[in-house]
Amino acid sequence: MNDLFPRTTVGGKSVSRMIIGTNWLAGWSHTGAAADAMIKARHSTTATITPMLEAFMQNGVDTIMAPFGGAPVVLQAVRETEEKLGKKMILVDTPNINVEDSAEGRREAQAKIRQSREMGADFCLIHHAAAEKLVNKGAQTMDRLDDYTKMIRDEGLIPGLSAHMPELVVYSDLNEYDVETYIQIYNCIGFLMQVEVESVNRIIRNAKKPVMTIKPMAAGRTTPFIGLNFSWATIRDCDMVTVGCFNELEALEDIEISRAAFEHRAPNLGARSSPVQNQAAFGKQK
Repeated sequence: MNDLFPRTTVGGKSVSRMIIGTNWLAGWSHTGAAADAMIKARHSTTATITPMLEAFMQNGVDTIMAPFGGAPVVLQAVRETEEKLGKKMILVDTPNINVEDSAEGRREAQAKIRQSREMGADFCLIHHAAAEKLVNKGAQTMDRLDDYTKMIRDEGLIPGLSAHMPELVVYSDLNEYDVETYIQIYNCIGFLMQVEVESVNRIIRNAKKPVMTIKPMAAGRTTPFIGLNFSWATIRDCDMVTVGCFNELEALEDIEISRAAFEHRAPNLGARSSPVQNQAAFGKQK
């Protein structure tokens, strides 16, 4: 085990360049209801989640992303892992806040942001479902965004945006909003991306702040070897990749594939299983 997984700095805070994703812990498969149910059945308690978090932590991957208010089992697993290992995990919370332009809306938004702080989050990145409601494409602005980033700062958290709509990165940089990082969908097949891969790559590489890329394996539509090698090869040294895993074995594979990508070597992985394992087409078996 190696605790020196590459790191970057976001808003003055050191974070691991690999971020633990939680869709495959909380039941958001991007596949269908059957897969969602399978995930929820598997991870209905912390017992199946903590081994995976420990595997990441023991390899220096200490940053995790989730809408923690909607994933209580994941949050509890984080607490148990922290207690067992005696180390704090870095929490990137992505709350879906009320951005209605009213006194009640602002009170609800402030309460949700306060909840981020109470849950122990370090970052509060406004969920894309809320952030995109502030977009004015004609003016290339995000109206009233400063109201919410101030609320985040006032709670002692680092502000950012979940920018599924890539224009959010462009508009935020253009208007110099108080945003320290962005979440952006980025993968080799363009899954859920709103414009071409090449265009999103250009936006990421030109962003004024570090970018937390998500869905590198396109929710299982490409393999970790292909997805992670593509992402690490085409983002900047300050940017991050968020990986979703079902168990600790997948976590260790993703870590090894990533280390190999950084070191320009072949990953040390076992061959896939087959009814006829010893086939020349599989290459030399270890």
